[in-house]
Amino acid sequence: MIICSLGSGLSLGSTAKSVMATLCFFRFWLGFGIGGDYPLSATIMSEYSNTRTRGAFIAAVFAMQGIGILTGGAVAIIVSSAFKHAYKRPTFAVDHILSTPPQADFVWRIIFMFGAFPAALTFYWRMKMPETARYTALIVKDAKQAAADMSRVLAVDFDPEQATLDPQTAGDDFGLWSRQFTKRHGLQLFGCASTWFLLDIAFYSQNLFQKDVFTQVGWLPNASKMSALEEVYRIARAQSLIALFSTVPGYWFTVALVDIIGRFIIQLMGFFFMTVFMFSLAIPYYHWRGHNKCPPPNSDKYCHGHRLSFIILYALTFFFANFGPNSTTFIIPAELFPARLRSTCHGIAAASGKAGAIIGSFGFLYASESTKKSQTDPGYPTGIGLKNSLICLGVSNALGFAFTFLIPETKGKSLEALSGEVTADDKNISSRPPVLTA
Repeated sequence: MIICSLGSGLSLGSTAKSVMATLCFFRFWLGFGIGGDYPLSATIMSEYSNTRTRGAFIAAVFAMQGIGILTGGAVAIIVSSAFKHAYKRPTFAVDHILSTPPQADFVWRIIFMFGAFPAALTFYWRMKMPETARYTALIVKDAKQAAADMSRVLAVDFDPEQATLDPQTAGDDFGLWSRQFTKRHGLQLFGCASTWFLLDIAFYSQNLFQKDVFTQVGWLPNASKMSALEEVYRIARAQSLIALFSTVPGYWFTVALVDIIGRFIIQLMGFFFMTVFMFSLAIPYYHWRGHNKCPPPNSDKYCHGHRLSFIILYALTFFFANFGPNSTTFIIPAELFPARLRSTCHGIAAASGKAGAIIGSFGFLYASESTKKSQTDPGYPTGIGLKNSLICLGVSNALGFAFTFLIPETKGKSLEALSGEVTADDKNISSRPPVLTA
């Protein structure tokens, strides 16, 4: 993550295409690093937490993504604002060449390279963090080292010389592709993967194309009426406002309530309200946007719309995504599966989500184009329009609601009981670390 964030900012080449090719190379490997950290962060926190507060701890790890979104937005606002004031330029409509100063090339590079900073801050502590006790005891079969690690991390006294592996948890060594795993966890893994896939079709589409939605409803000016730096500044400001008032609060609502009302209810509720609000935006879309174009000089906008109401409903979809499936799809796979397969299954579910993100991003990019050729962006074919695209996202959310019923509730149950490594009625299961006796 550190290397590829810096590499992204240093992308070079003799042509624009070669710069983009270099950038894509580094962003691919950045995704590789982030993809590794996703399941590890969830699993580490899951295995170090107690049953009563485990959901809140995992959700709190994921909620830091919201702080990262705000920090990234703040960096983009500060950098673009500084360059905008230092290098004043006309709008694209006035002069499409001079509207982008040569110095603008530094803006995106600085923003990308800043991503190395938080990763570098955590690097030392992650290197000092020991392996989780469950992995060390169950997979490495080193109960003494597991006890020593638990004593150091949790500040609990365990005598490594007295620690032994609980025979109840030493079996069940079936593999990921075995018939036994399919019978015991196959439907659960499909439920986790499918709901994450369906969520990210809608969630990433909404995130990546906020500027297009905001432009169409008139919250942002048309790109031709801004310089390049002004556009970066305005988009970053709009997206940061949505994050501040809807995305981030949604994360922390989950942290506060996930161990009270449960993962299943939160995910079901989130998908339900995302569906409701998306259809509420899509079906009366022309009511929100306005039916007729404004007179000059604002002929690129629609008049008599209800843009504030549209933005509020749009923000609520982000709130219930994060106080809903965007958080719970991260939590549940870190709880359901056996210790030796926990990170792998979480990674499969997360990868399914990113497959949905690819489909949603590219699909929305083309589908949201106007049905009239004269109103499409240059180089794009006609699409189904923004209204119908929003309806498709609503359908994706509705399917996510249905597939949630494949996933069991994990609140109040130990990891061993959920994975079937011990029986749920083990009386000692919530009072001591389940893999060790000391």
